[in-house]
Amino acid sequence: MIAIDGRGGAGKTTLAENLRRAAPNSAVVHTDDVAWNHAYFDWGAVLAENILRPLHRGEPVDFRPDAWISYDRAGAITVPAGADFVWVEGTGIIREDLGPWLDASVYIQGDRDEQERLLVARDGNSSEQQEHVANWLREELPFMLRERPWSRATMVVAGPSRTDHDPDTELVVASPVSL
Repeated sequence: MIAIDGRGGAGKTTLAENLRRAAPNSAVVHTDDVAWNHAYFDWGAVLAENILRPLHRGEPVDFRPDAWISYDRAGAITVPAGADFVWVEGTGIIREDLGPWLDASVYIQGDRDEQERLLVARDGNSSEQQEHVANWLREELPFMLRERPWSRATMVVAGPSRTDHDPDTELVVASPVSL
């Protein structure tokens, strides 16, 4: 169980998908799916109870969060039993209460202004999306400063926006940050 954390727009999903393709018999869990219409960061217990614990017991996961049912979202979060690696990606995954469930973790360090620009570019620039990004940023920074995921991470890597490398084939490892 390997966590991939970083601020919004840091490249977590891209890294997780690249690692999934590189490691046969692996799967990706997106915390955005757990948090969808739930809360920006108050989803740790839901993730642990419905995804991380069953996987640690060697069971498959086929989980429909309450918000998916309430809003009639199709599908489920599924992970087969016996995956060699499960990449759990999302802002806020490297946190104290989830530490016991994680075998290793990666924090993607990036430029704050660039990541905010990428959030808007990725998710659109409608007034609703601008409001969503503003609300996200109001909660993201205090959460990150409280949890300090970079200080808990097994590895800190440079986000793609600040380096001259191919993010599909290369991973740039940075020195640990101590603040």
